[in-house]
Amino acid sequence: MHVVRRAVAVTSALALAAGGALAVAAPSAAATGNRSLAKVLTSDDNRFDKNGRDFDVVTEAALAVLKAKPDSAVSVLTKGKTRVTAFVPTDQAFRVLAYDLTGNWISKEKKLFNTVASLGIDTVETVLLYHVVPGATITAKKALDSDGAALTTAQGGKVTVDVLNPNSGAIRLQDLDVDDVDPFTIPALLDINKGNKQVAHGISYVLRPADL
Repeated sequence: MHVVRRAVAVTSALALAAGGALAVAAPSAAATGNRSLAKVLTSDDNRFDKNGRDFDVVTEAALAVLKAKPDSAVSVLTKGKTRVTAFVPTDQAFRVLAYDLTGNWISKEKKLFNTVASLGIDTVETVLLYHVVPGATITAKKALDSDGAALTTAQGGKVTVDVLNPNSGAIRLQDLDVDDVDPFTIPALLDINKGNKQVAHGISYVLRPADL
């Protein structure tokens, strides 16, 4: 269990030690725009593809929750006037999670989504809400100035900010799975939807609201 997640973490750590090849995205201007994260995440026509660094699985997971539970707190991602920060796992992040849970490496994104959905809507909802920090627009710059901060998520649990490399924009997010490698922010995927009240940052693994 957790072999793949640990192996990928070693690669990430080596890249950070080398100073990181990617730069932090330019800080957002005053966050006054009302474009929602839902609008951004669905802007590619909601198609599964072969790009492990985008967000097809998490987008479809959110849509599945809202279809089953229209009043879910996940709907905050559709309300662009409401300040929120989301840490969004890439498709590859879900691939690693599925491997940890099933022992199978799932290449095709549609099958990967179906595996995630098979956990049940309530579980998927809980996991998604653990990635959302309500009431705040936390840009990459603010996050890099918040080493040690404990963020309260929409799920109710805490995520702790651990700034690893201010120069590359690398931040570790300490979740509630205490015996496994924590997710990292991805420097090339920071400040998604910048300038708006809702902002997101891509992360390397799925945050876990419980010890798996």
